[in-house]
Amino acid sequence: MAKIRLVRAAPKAAAIAVPVAHGGDVPEAFRAAAEVAGFSGKRGESCEVFAESGRVLLVGVGERGDAGAYRDAGALAAARLLGTKRIALDGRGISPDLACEFAAGAGARAWRFDRLITRPGKDAPKLSAIDLVLDDPDAAAQVWRAVSAVLDGQSFARELVAEPSNRLTPEAFVRRLEGVKRYGITLDVLKPAALREAGLGALLAVGQGSAHKPRLAVLRWAGSTGAPPVAFVGKGITFDTGGVCIKPADRMWEMRADMAGAAACVGAIVALARRGSPAPAVAVLALAENVTGESSYRPGDVLRSYSGRTIEVVDTDAEGRLVLADALAWTAAKIRPSAMIDLATLTGSIVIALGNEMAGLFGTDAALSAHLSAAGAEVGEPVWAMPIGAQHREDLNSDIADIRHCATGRLQPDACQAAAFLREFAGDVPWAHLDIAGVELRHATDDFGAAGPTGFGVRLLDRLAALRFEEAEAP
Repeated sequence: MAKIRLVRAAPKAAAIAVPVAHGGDVPEAFRAAAEVAGFSGKRGESCEVFAESGRVLLVGVGERGDAGAYRDAGALAAARLLGTKRIALDGRGISPDLACEFAAGAGARAWRFDRLITRPGKDAPKLSAIDLVLDDPDAAAQVWRAVSAVLDGQSFARELVAEPSNRLTPEAFVRRLEGVKRYGITLDVLKPAALREAGLGALLAVGQGSAHKPRLAVLRWAGSTGAPPVAFVGKGITFDTGGVCIKPADRMWEMRADMAGAAACVGAIVALARRGSPAPAVAVLALAENVTGESSYRPGDVLRSYSGRTIEVVDTDAEGRLVLADALAWTAAKIRPSAMIDLATLTGSIVIALGNEMAGLFGTDAALSAHLSAAGAEVGEPVWAMPIGAQHREDLNSDIADIRHCATGRLQPDACQAAAFLREFAGDVPWAHLDIAGVELRHATDDFGAAGPTGFGVRLLDRLAALRFEEAEAP
């Protein structure tokens, strides 16, 4: 990620980006060029001007000029100037909040995962330093601390998702978590022996075919309210072949991102800790590889879950809901949180329903769901409420176990059935499920994001904590 500094005067930068509102005044020195280019400050517009001082990029923030517009303008500026090593962003004359969002958008767009590239091409991005020019950098420092904390959490989540699965096995994932302790976060890990003793049979079954055995990682941020923590529960399948029900080869390489839910939970805890959130929080990560081996679990197997319920396996490629079932039940019993939100790249059917624009939201608590929807709208990570109908649960009835983990046949409402299954393991804790399949990756580069991991969920969970949990009182 590019290093971002708050400065009082524009340094000698190769280019400076200036935000302009739609219908607002373009700086006089650039007005003629803007008129010739047809630039009016609409959101998503840009206009490059060559002035005596150097390159100037005008970027539109639209009529409303809200935080989202400034984030988009920052991203657009970075996208247009990626080939420049150092740029400046003109945040003078606007509020510290909007200026910091302007910088955050640029920082997010400048992020890249290139540590495994030994011979970068001549057109490889060079942007590594961003100066945010402010009237009073000291006055904006506190705002930037909070904004940059979330940006750092998002970047960490993206790094985890980008790592190839040969470098990020369940045990390697845990090793990567050691670094977050420096923020005041505690880490506990249940290894296979402890998982067996505790009875997390579903998580163990999913990972038993791999040489890299499963883990349950628990990250805790104490906060300061003394209230029960909010729990973020993440699906962490570090690679998914589909198991015995093996996936087609086409795009299987993207299954290294099947742990994006767990990565988002980590990023959210990092964000809360780095900005000193008063909200107590815990992230519970169900980590496993779902591969084919001589010990792989099979369709028709019956598993005993942590809750004590038995589960009939129908499709070994529906493994995410199995590891989440154990993680949710364990979290409800051991952590006793004020609420649980799980994130998972769970079903293809949610992509069919919602595309790549928003995540599916299911839940048992109307207030929690409303706060999640509001938080997503504020930070540009939208969610859409989806139903869990009575028939979705009926579809999971089993003749040989307490419940099936998915239904059989074609054209099933699998996202809704998966949510109905997970609800059975959430107990009486207020619970929400975010199916983030389709939004965890960008498949093409555009002005507002590079192809690859998005870190979806980090900003959403951080904002949720601020809206709902930071003023909670101890019981």
